[in-house]
Amino acid sequence: MSEATNNTPPGAIFELRQAKTLLDETLASLESQKAILKQRGMSLPPTVISTLAGVQGELRKLEDQLVDEQTELSQLRALAQMASQITTTLDVDKVLDETMDIVIALTRAERGYIVLVNQETKELDFRVVRDDTFTLRGYTEGTRPQISNTILQHVLTTRQPMLADNAFQDERLQGNVSIANFALRSVLCVPLLYRDNVVGVVYVDNRLQAGIFTEREKNTLTAFANIAAVAIANAFLYAELQQIIDEITQVKVLMDNVFASIGSGVIAGDAENIVQTFNRAAEKILVRSAETTVGKELSEVLPRIAADLGMYLADVRKTGTPHTIEGEFSSLERRIAVSLKLTPLKDADNNTRGVAVVVDDVTEQVEHYQQLRTLENYLPKGLAERALELSNIDLGGERRDMTCLFVEVRPMTTLKDVPPREVMEILNEYLSVATRCIHETSGVIDKYMGNEVMALYNTQLNPQDNHALLAVECALLMRDGFLEMYKQQGINPDPHYYRVGVHTGIATMGNVGSLNRRDFTAIGDTINLCKRLEENAESAQIIISQATRDHLEAFANGATIPYRFAPLDSITPKGKTQPVQIYEVFRL
Repeated sequence: MSEATNNTPPGAIFELRQAKTLLDETLASLESQKAILKQRGMSLPPTVISTLAGVQGELRKLEDQLVDEQTELSQLRALAQMASQITTTLDVDKVLDETMDIVIALTRAERGYIVLVNQETKELDFRVVRDDTFTLRGYTEGTRPQISNTILQHVLTTRQPMLADNAFQDERLQGNVSIANFALRSVLCVPLLYRDNVVGVVYVDNRLQAGIFTEREKNTLTAFANIAAVAIANAFLYAELQQIIDEITQVKVLMDNVFASIGSGVIAGDAENIVQTFNRAAEKILVRSAETTVGKELSEVLPRIAADLGMYLADVRKTGTPHTIEGEFSSLERRIAVSLKLTPLKDADNNTRGVAVVVDDVTEQVEHYQQLRTLENYLPKGLAERALELSNIDLGGERRDMTCLFVEVRPMTTLKDVPPREVMEILNEYLSVATRCIHETSGVIDKYMGNEVMALYNTQLNPQDNHALLAVECALLMRDGFLEMYKQQGINPDPHYYRVGVHTGIATMGNVGSLNRRDFTAIGDTINLCKRLEENAESAQIIISQATRDHLEAFANGATIPYRFAPLDSITPKGKTQPVQIYEVFRL
């Protein structure tokens, strides 16, 4: 019995093979009876055996046709299964890996590869490999499977499948070294096309047999490649979307952390004034949770603070102009004063899409102001009046002739290898020396700026006719104080760390900020020039301007000034055209 019968193929093929077996047995029987009939003077009709032989040939052709159709049907069923798998999962590598096994089985290929093209670098990525002599696990940079690069590039360039049923004799591949070196016989390569873009190829070959692949395998593999290309594109798109989602999530987390860490309350309302953002500081200041606030109208969140809030919100959206509102409300424990700054939220086209409300708790400042007014009843008149005068200065201040001092107590470059905690401790020691000298000469400390201090003389708080003398004396006291510190610490910096700039001129001094929260400071060219003097000073130098020397001499009124002045090269401050004469000052 034949192999086909032993395997009992299903349906028509099985019945056809049964009929073929019966016909073979009949022909064999007739051949064996032919001689016997001849001895008896009998013979078979002359066309019987030839006719049966013709029928036998037709049965073979029919069998081959049915086998081909059955094979093609199996391939189509497998293709449908591949499509189902690929379209129901985004793990394209897993699906392609399993599908490659099916492709090799259906095409009877010896080896198979799915090669993708990097769209940016155009390099080839062997995503799936079926090769007993080469696996991805053994892949190292600079090596690749032994397949014909000519065939790969031909398919990538022409975007057409390539079938070589006998690669050695194929005219298209004559003279190709890789075909001979790799002993390639049957080769089939089809492109992976997605929206007119070549994303890669599917390649199978057989190094032992020629004619393994036919048009049927080419059509099947082309259909598979079309499905695989869609799956690959979907997977890449999904990966890109996932990356975008991850980036958006990271930005949102960052923004949430930023909003949570801001000291001011931040409330964001949309175009309908519905609260979309309510940070932790806003919860604390307004004594309400974000859970019960987000989704509510701004007028419900801030009704006790400003009755005309709706009018301000409408004006901000209409004109795009910020507004500041100050008010107060009562909580269960105390009365809270707040400052609200309303700012328009605009899109990329500069269209207002909502309103941001920044809330600051100014209760402490308001209480401080009220306490300051009460001091008139308890403090000596002169001190109370001076403190009240300072607090009542209008925003914009008052222009006065004054002297400014800037000192860098120690360069940060000398502390670059010191741990941060120790840096703070060291700077505080140096700043303490500078602060003591400023207080001894009745100066006003305007601000600390890391390793620098800004001091003012002859402000509304410390009116002084000899302000230039006091400022220069402060600088020299600092020199003495720093030298004493060096001695105590057992260091001898060369040059000394400090550098000081002193300048006299007109400056505007007063309060900056808002009605309930302000700082006293000085601004103007005098302050800027003084800072330039300090920046131009070398270590261990105390530099004063010509204006400061002129004020010292005018106040001395002909008397001997207890200082020595060493002229230095003049400087031209930024934004100015006239040079300024400067001096290094020493005690006599």
